[in-house]
Amino acid sequence: MEPWDTNIKILRARYPGLEEELLREQRPPRKMLVEKSATGDPTLIIDGIHIHSPRDPVREGRRLAQELTGDGPLVVLGFGLGYAAEAAAEAKPERPLIILERHGAVLKKALETRDFGEFLGSHRLIFMVGGTGEGITGALAFFGGSSRQEGSSPELLKNRALMRLDETWYTGVEHHIRTWTSREDVNMATLRRFGRRWVRNLARNMEAARDLPGISCLAGCLSSSAWKSGEAGASSGPPVLLVAAGPSLDRVRGLLPALGERCVLVAVDTSLRLLLKTGVSPDFILVVDPQYWNARHLDRTAAIRSCLVTESAVYPPVLRQPFGRTFLCGSLFPLGRFIEDMVDPKGPLGAGGSVAATAWDFARILGASSVWWAGLDLAFPELKTHFKGALFEERALAAGNRFIPPETWSVRALRDGQPFWAAAAGGGQVFTDRRLSLYAAWFENRFRLYPEIQNRSFSPGGLAISGMDLADPEELLALPPRRDEINRILGEVFAQIAGDFYSPARIEQRAQAFQKAREALLEGLEGIKNLAEEAERQAAKAYGDLGKKKNVEEEILAKLDETNRRISSSAVKDIAGFLFPPPAELEAQLENPPGKPLERYLELSTKLYRALALAAEYNLSVLRVFPSKGSKR
Repeated sequence: MEPWDTNIKILRARYPGLEEELLREQRPPRKMLVEKSATGDPTLIIDGIHIHSPRDPVREGRRLAQELTGDGPLVVLGFGLGYAAEAAAEAKPERPLIILERHGAVLKKALETRDFGEFLGSHRLIFMVGGTGEGITGALAFFGGSSRQEGSSPELLKNRALMRLDETWYTGVEHHIRTWTSREDVNMATLRRFGRRWVRNLARNMEAARDLPGISCLAGCLSSSAWKSGEAGASSGPPVLLVAAGPSLDRVRGLLPALGERCVLVAVDTSLRLLLKTGVSPDFILVVDPQYWNARHLDRTAAIRSCLVTESAVYPPVLRQPFGRTFLCGSLFPLGRFIEDMVDPKGPLGAGGSVAATAWDFARILGASSVWWAGLDLAFPELKTHFKGALFEERALAAGNRFIPPETWSVRALRDGQPFWAAAAGGGQVFTDRRLSLYAAWFENRFRLYPEIQNRSFSPGGLAISGMDLADPEELLALPPRRDEINRILGEVFAQIAGDFYSPARIEQRAQAFQKAREALLEGLEGIKNLAEEAERQAAKAYGDLGKKKNVEEEILAKLDETNRRISSSAVKDIAGFLFPPPAELEAQLENPPGKPLERYLELSTKLYRALALAAEYNLSVLRVFPSKGSKR
């Protein structure tokens, strides 16, 4: 049987759709030639360039595979005839492989030339052929490639000859991979800086999980079945207008009242002040950043006709603002999730690092079929960082002096995020930075996951985002006004939630569950603290006994294994571990060299258990400072 017949049979069974992609390319983009190498194995030549070794391509593939060190997803940039990918899969069969090939003709030639039966049938593979290469982020998400645990980050296996032939395409793919993986570096740095603040916020806001309904109560309320537009003569939910705080918001600020008549208005916290100044009260306001300065965006605002959508780690005064109603989304943090899971799950919202990303996911939860954007630039059009009159600008004006004028703040904002030029939505180039491009990558991934939602933007000077089309505000203004209908339907939804969530039986049920959850939390943290402190003493004593007593190693390893088992089985282990420092940081403090493995292990164990005990104690101290109060409606 020819290699193609064997391979295509497996492709049809395990990778539906790939055959069509390979056959769609009628002519190869370049001249391809397969020759025998010195060892008799086939080697590929494209435009006169050897893609593999002309002497021993199998040996070359094994050498490249031996240079790999990780256990996370392996991204193969340029498959060629597959020697390196095959060797890597052989070395670590459990390792997932994401194979990217610029031209389907190259992969088709490989399948015609070599028998990949075992390779295709026995390993975790994703094939990505042609296109823009942006789908790599979705593939990494599927395999968990964003994790920053040691050895689990994605690793690249490059066929440099193929990459040189299509340098722009492969460089773009590498950029998407760097953008995706750097999210966790940003998250870790943020955790180290604000982790304790988040824990304090959660402790002070803990009753919110008991007393406030979740966004799951709103799920699907904009779906077509709930809406009928008599004026339009059609049955469909209204569009959603998401209002962010980018510079392009100035272009449409005068249109916001008219736009709000036709849409369900969802605003991010940073845009609220502008909306209220124009006489517009958004239907929903998203506030999910737990930091103090973020809460200041709500200063001197009164949106009593708007619903606040927030997270239980938010800065506590936010929950005391005069909003009409408040809904919680599922907590992003272990402490909040523990309480909510036991009392009243709220419903998760996507977190792409920006409140704008969370706002889009909220619109999806509501059941929106079309989402329009105002002020989402993810860039610095005309070198502007925000709309005129934003809190950022007011702070810069208030803090500025003749030595540090307000313009200095703008320059720093442009400079400090590792800026670069990128494609603009309306054509040409626009200035953006690494942080904003991270948000764009999140949006692109979500748009691919939910292609049924139409996404349109009023920001021609913003960053080009795959899956989001450019639109003119006049297109939305051409739709009939629906504000009365929107208010009526949302009012009915809110009335139903109030009757259900705040019924006496439900209030009592949540109060009892909350009390049990708090008791279990305190008991569990106390248990982990005691276990960690005892294990620290045992590890330190065993370290001191080395060379003095026999069988120290066997005895201490058994004890520490039992401690680890008990900690791992605790329901609150993730809460205690939330403030735990990275193990690599503790390893860097060790005095024993790698040549003394037992001494090094015991020294590290002492530090690890000490850090865990301190993390548990901090949680306990904060929870005791902010005891729970009675249930409030």
